[in-house]
Amino acid sequence: MGNPLRIESVAQINNERGQKTLHPLVSVLDQSLSKPVKETRYISDVYMIFLKDEKCGEMKYGRNHYDYEEGTLLFIAPGQVFGFEESENMIQPTGWGLFFHPDLIRGTHLGKCINEYSFFSYDVNEALHVSDAEREIVLECFNKIRYELAHAIDKHSRTLIVSNIEMFLNYSVRFYDRQFLTREHIHKDVLTGFEGLLNDYFQSEKLQTQGLPSVSYCAAQLNLSPKYFGDLVKKETGKSALEYIHLKLIDAAKEQILDLSKSVSEVAYMLGFKYPSHFTRFFKQQVGYSPNEYRNSMN
Repeated sequence: MGNPLRIESVAQINNERGQKTLHPLVSVLDQSLSKPVKETRYISDVYMIFLKDEKCGEMKYGRNHYDYEEGTLLFIAPGQVFGFEESENMIQPTGWGLFFHPDLIRGTHLGKCINEYSFFSYDVNEALHVSDAEREIVLECFNKIRYELAHAIDKHSRTLIVSNIEMFLNYSVRFYDRQFLTREHIHKDVLTGFEGLLNDYFQSEKLQTQGLPSVSYCAAQLNLSPKYFGDLVKKETGKSALEYIHLKLIDAAKEQILDLSKSVSEVAYMLGFKYPSHFTRFFKQQVGYSPNEYRNSMN
């Protein structure tokens, strides 16, 4: 497998699809007007958002495959690998695409908070499925950007374009919140799996040999991206995934501390802490008492 082709600019995207470049840093494309593109893997230097209206083949994003269904939004940030299994086939793009270079938003409010839109780091199987009404809102935002691009660039253009991109992303946050709610039964299964994963981990010797499980480790065990997993846990429990892991660790620590046959240092090592002083500090931060104070209060 060869190296992915690099997409360096908005103009490159437009040229490969046979469409005009109206602005060097941003483009909104009706993909039905694009010419076919080669099936291959890409790595992008620009932000890319695809709104797919119908199935268009099996696209690969990161390590996962995804067969697009009607009304799907996929968000790709700079540095991510996406595309198709390499072949000599040419495919016809469908739906809509919004593409913008990081330079467009540099120094703006959106530029400062773009990393807060965690769905840019979701895996493809965690894409956003929009309703017909939501799709109309997406297209309304896209069309406002197209309106600005169709006019001569002036001192207001960048502000209005960036504002509409930010509005679209904020609507996407709302749509993802709706998707989390409508898939609540699936997410309950994930939380059950998370709980079971932590119980098994804490009952094994992994704490001593591998240390505290990371959020990334837990997400991988549950076949989710770290960002999606973290957002799911936060929405379902009100706590971050790391806070949830720490609570499980504190529960285990309390059980061990009440065993008077073990010293605090022994408990610290059993729980994977390299230094007992680190365990004491962590326990006091979480509980409000030092391990010895907690032991004395309970006995």
